[in-house]
Amino acid sequence: QVHLVESGGGLVQAGGSLRLSCAASGTMFRINEVGWYRQAPGKQRELAARITSGGTINYADSVKGRFTISRDNAKNTVYLQMNNLKPEDTAVYLCNVKVWSSRWYDYWGQGTQVTVSS
Repeated sequence: QVHLVESGGGLVQAGGSLRLSCAASGTMFRINEVGWYRQAPGKQRELAARITSGGTINYADSVKGRFTISRDNAKNTVYLQMNNLKPEDTAVYLCNVKVWSSRWYDYWGQGTQVTVSS
């Protein structure tokens, strides 16, 4: 079992910055991928950024150049640094972990709200 807790969301002005954290705990077998998804009302859930166990990083075009995903393995934590925030970034941000243990398992955090005012 993997328990994920997101933190770092809040209310910021356009152009501001936030750093989200996703802390993992519990029994972990092999984490293959960690992704930051975001969900806004009336919009489909979007994968904003992901990082694999091999270090591969991908970003959605909408956040490329502004967001940076990173990890601290010693702390079992993945971060999402968000710079130059725009009102369009307003959403609930959720951490997702994919684990392989005979089959694929998905774990989700509770989400953290990011609100960007204009």
